[in-house]
Amino acid sequence: LTGEAIAGRRHEVFLVSKVLPSNASYEATLKACERSLKRLRTDYLDLYLLHWRGSYPLAETMRAMEALVAAGKIRYLGVSNFDLADVKEAERALAKERLAANQVLYHMRDRGIERKLIPYCAERGIAVVAYSPYGHGDFPSGNDRDGRALAEISGRSGKTARQVILNFLTQHPAVFTIPKSSKTAHVQENAGGCGWTLGPADAAAVDRLFPAPTRDTPLGML
Repeated sequence: LTGEAIAGRRHEVFLVSKVLPSNASYEATLKACERSLKRLRTDYLDLYLLHWRGSYPLAETMRAMEALVAAGKIRYLGVSNFDLADVKEAERALAKERLAANQVLYHMRDRGIERKLIPYCAERGIAVVAYSPYGHGDFPSGNDRDGRALAEISGRSGKTARQVILNFLTQHPAVFTIPKSSKTAHVQENAGGCGWTLGPADAAAVDRLFPAPTRDTPLGML
């Protein structure tokens, strides 16, 4: 379906795919990429990610990814669901290329990556790709305390609650979000989360409403 959607306008699309940990040996990573290219009807990927840490040595997977870059099969390489220690290990395994991105869980009820992971990635030029920015079935509704408080904040901004949350999460320039969108209206609402800046008072109010942890926490994952 994606291959059909981008036919004739590949240059307009930033195309990302992932290799599963079960396919993360050197040879299997190369073959998995070829399958993705065939399925997507393209001759290159813009970004190729290791979906999460598996049993194969990271050095083996990173070596395969660098080979794919050299062959012109992928433009950039990255990881997903990697905590700080894993990111550093992946970096050490790279000989020529650098990590372009780390896709991780990040939402208002799980802000642990703000303590160390985001600052480190920002320093190293690694994009933090935040998935599930609305959480997983626990986004505040207008019927609970958090939902009512968030509605008050969004009302002052002239935005929806979800737009306020997206704007807050992307305050750091190293972070961008990838909210799931199955309807045109959702895409339009999500797009409204950028292009403006949440005021300092409202940003502080959101921060108090969903406080970040004061100690290190395990990386969340879906």
